[in-house]
Amino acid sequence: MSKTFSKADVASHNKSDSLYIIVDDDVYDVTKFQDDHPGGKKILQRVAGKDASKQFWKYHNEGILKKYKPTLLVGSLDSKPKPAAPVAAPAPAPKKASPAPSKAVAPVEKELAEPLDTFGELIPYADPNWYQSYHSPYFNQSHADLRVEVRAWVEEAIMPYIDEWEAQKKVPAEIYKQMGERGYLAGLMGTHYPAEYTKHQVASVPPEKWDLFHELTVTDEISRAGSGGLVWNLIGGFGIGVPPVVKYGKKELKDRILPGILSGDKRICLAITEPDAGSDVANLTCEAKLSEDGKYYIVTGEKKWITNGIWSDYFTTAVRTGGPGMNGISLLLIERSFGGVTTRQMDCQGVHSSGTTFVTFDEVKVPVENLIGKVNQGFRVIMTNFNHERIGIIIQCLRFARVCYEESVKYAHKRKTFGKRLIDHPVIRLKLAHMARQIEASWAWLENMIFQCSQMDETEAMLKLGGAIAGLKAQSTTTFEFCAREASQIFGGLSYSRGGQGGKVERLYRDVRAYAIPGGSEEIMLDLSIRQALKVHQVLGMKL
Repeated sequence: MSKTFSKADVASHNKSDSLYIIVDDDVYDVTKFQDDHPGGKKILQRVAGKDASKQFWKYHNEGILKKYKPTLLVGSLDSKPKPAAPVAAPAPAPKKASPAPSKAVAPVEKELAEPLDTFGELIPYADPNWYQSYHSPYFNQSHADLRVEVRAWVEEAIMPYIDEWEAQKKVPAEIYKQMGERGYLAGLMGTHYPAEYTKHQVASVPPEKWDLFHELTVTDEISRAGSGGLVWNLIGGFGIGVPPVVKYGKKELKDRILPGILSGDKRICLAITEPDAGSDVANLTCEAKLSEDGKYYIVTGEKKWITNGIWSDYFTTAVRTGGPGMNGISLLLIERSFGGVTTRQMDCQGVHSSGTTFVTFDEVKVPVENLIGKVNQGFRVIMTNFNHERIGIIIQCLRFARVCYEESVKYAHKRKTFGKRLIDHPVIRLKLAHMARQIEASWAWLENMIFQCSQMDETEAMLKLGGAIAGLKAQSTTTFEFCAREASQIFGGLSYSRGGQGGKVERLYRDVRAYAIPGGSEEIMLDLSIRQALKVHQVLGMKL
C-alpha cells in the first residue's frame, strides 16, 4: 500500500540532505536527484518541503513525470482525492419485437454491436469514440484487449524516453526487438498473421483472429507517443518493405529471411525514391543488368530519403531491368551482406529517430532468386503496396492530430490569461472544435476504408480504393498540419522551444512535412483521387 503523508510531514523534509516535494498531491524524494536535475540543485531547494506542482508543470511535460515516478515517488498526501469509480456503460435498450415478415421477404437478423468498456482519460475526441463506450461495428473485445496491452507497453517503455531518443536520432535496438518478441511486427503487414514464419505471437489476440483493425489499433496506440521518428523507426521501413516479399517473394526466399525479420533480429526497408524520382515512380533510373551467365542482377544507382535504411539488412528495391517507363521496372531484395551497399544517414527537418538514409548501390551482385514478382512487372507490385503504406500514414497523422488536440485541451484547462482559464475563452474553444471536427470526419472515412480493404481482394482494392485512400491521405496530412498549427497557437512560446509542456507539439510540428510529402505529396494524391475515381466509375457505368 502506498505511504501517505500530511503536508506537515512533507514540510519537515526541507533540507538538502532530506528533500521532499509535492507534485499533484504525490510526494517525491528528490534528495539524491539534486545533482541530476537539469536546472541545478537550487531550483529544487527553493521548493523543498513544498507543493511544487505549479513550478513543475511550467517547465515539464507528463513524460518527465512518468520517467522519474518509479524511482522518486515515495507516497501521496493524505488529502489526495480518491480516484472516481469508472462509469459503467449504459445497459442496452430492450429489443422491440419486430413485425412478422411478409411471405415474399425472408427476415434478416442483425445484431447491434454492444459498446465496449470505457478506456483512457475520456477527454472528448482525444481517442476514437469506441474507447468511450460508443457503438462500433468494427471493434470487439479482442481489439479492446490489444489496446490495453499496447498502451501499457508504450507508456512504460517508450513515452518517458522520447526526448532522449529524438536527441540521439535513434531508438534503442531493444525496443525494436520487443516489437518482434511481442508479435507486433508480424501483425503490421496488411495481410493475415503469418504464424508460420514466427514463434512470437501477440498476447491478447490469437493469430487466426488477427484482422486489419488489430493492425490499426497497434499503429494508433504506438503513434500516441507523439513522435513520427519513433513510429517510423519501429514500423516505417518494415511496414512497407516486408509486404512485397510476403506476397510476391519466392518461398525459398521467404523461408530464409522472414523469421529473422519478424523476430526483430533483422531489419528491412523499402528503397524506391531517388534523387530525381519521387512520386514519378515510372521514371526511376537505378539500373539492374542481368549478368552474362544469367545468375545475377548487377545493380548500380542511388536511393534517397529511405526510412530505416541506415540500419537495414535488406532493401526491397525498385530497379530498372527493361526499357523506359513503368513496364521496365522490377523489384529486387538486395541484402547488405552482398557488398557494394553504402548508407549515409540524412539530416532532416523532422522524424529524427527514423533513420532517413541516402543509399548507394555500386555494382551489387543480386541473385536472380531475389527477384520479387516477375521481371519488368514490379510497378504493379509497388502500386498495390501504396495502399498499405498510405493507410499507415493516415493512421499516424490522425493520432498525431489527436495528440495535438489532447495536449491543447489539457493545457487550456490549466493556463490562465486575463483572469480566466484558456478553455473559458470562446476563441480557444473554437480552435478545439475545428480540430475535433476534422479529426472525427477523417477517422470515420479511415474506418470505412479499412473495412473495405478487409472485404476486397488486393486487385479490387487497388482499383476501387486507390483513389479514395490517396484522397484520405491528403485529408489526414492537412488535418495533422492544421491541428499542429492550432495547438502551437494555444501553447504560444511553449511550443517553440523543445521539451517542456509544449514539447510534443513542437516535435510534431517539425514532423508535419515528413507526412505531407512521402507516400505521395498532397497535390499528387488529390489529383489521383479524382482521376482514378472517374476512371473506375466509367467502367462501373457512370452516367453524366
